[in-house]
Amino acid sequence: MGGGNVPEVIAIGETMYCLIPEDSGPLRYARGFRPRVAGAESNLAIGLAKLGRRAAWLSRLGDDEFGHFVANSIRGEGVDTSLAIFDPAHRTGLMFKERTAGETRVHYYRENSAASHLAPDDVPEKAVADAVMLHITGITPILSQSCADATAAAMEIAERRKVKISFDANVRLKLWGKCDYGPLLADLALRSHLVMLGVEEAKLLFGTEKPAILFRRLFKNGAAERAAVKDGANGAWVADRKSGKTVHIPPVPCHPVEPIGAGDAFDAGFLAGFLEGRDVVESGRMGAVAGALATQTTGDIEGYPSRTQMRSRMEGDVEINR
Repeated sequence: MGGGNVPEVIAIGETMYCLIPEDSGPLRYARGFRPRVAGAESNLAIGLAKLGRRAAWLSRLGDDEFGHFVANSIRGEGVDTSLAIFDPAHRTGLMFKERTAGETRVHYYRENSAASHLAPDDVPEKAVADAVMLHITGITPILSQSCADATAAAMEIAERRKVKISFDANVRLKLWGKCDYGPLLADLALRSHLVMLGVEEAKLLFGTEKPAILFRRLFKNGAAERAAVKDGANGAWVADRKSGKTVHIPPVPCHPVEPIGAGDAFDAGFLAGFLEGRDVVESGRMGAVAGALATQTTGDIEGYPSRTQMRSRMEGDVEINR
């Protein structure tokens, strides 16, 4: 698995065409926008690619200008987009960011998007079987029944072909509506080998904010080999089943502008450490570095570190800017 130019990690999920206003304030007063792409799974794939890992992204896009912009943008960051499907019958999902008083809100226009029609037949068994890891989130299976079925199919292939599964809950309550998807996401977490959750997500899915209790449940009742609980400016907790280590990873000093995309960056660093054979502490430190640098830009992925930047930060080098 994972040899040659074959992707090591396949990430499955929707990426939207995202418009970011040039100025802060309510969108009704916006007069100019900058186009970007936004999607937790493609963020993860881009983060891995920047760190020198081979990553692929699988989804559906509308066969429209927005869809081609999304594909070009992801491919331009070094991610394999050959598994993406252009759907002529449905449009690419859209997203707007709104920045006011230091906070960022998002507005989705993704109902009936091309990605919401992702189906089991869109998941190629050979591509998943040849990978080292399948990455899924709690977003994809709640977009539609066909997306839930596609997620289930991908996980079934991975389990049958002994491919590691990584999972980030990425809870999006705006998408939940009146439904409670907590039990579904908890089940996906218990079936995964690498699990990443935010503190609030841990409470929502497992009823606890205490990392030690969560790790005990994941290791005792699930397939988890490694896990991380992310707590923003408070750092993160990471744990490893085999070594028994549970360690707090302190936050990396940074100059935050916007937090969106930081959790996906942490995941990329954490998974890259695993793929490099690093222990859970070093992997957690890589996640912390990536997450911190991600907050220093207004886009999701623009601040993600390169392999060289990661090595420099891990070795404690001071960056000289002038």
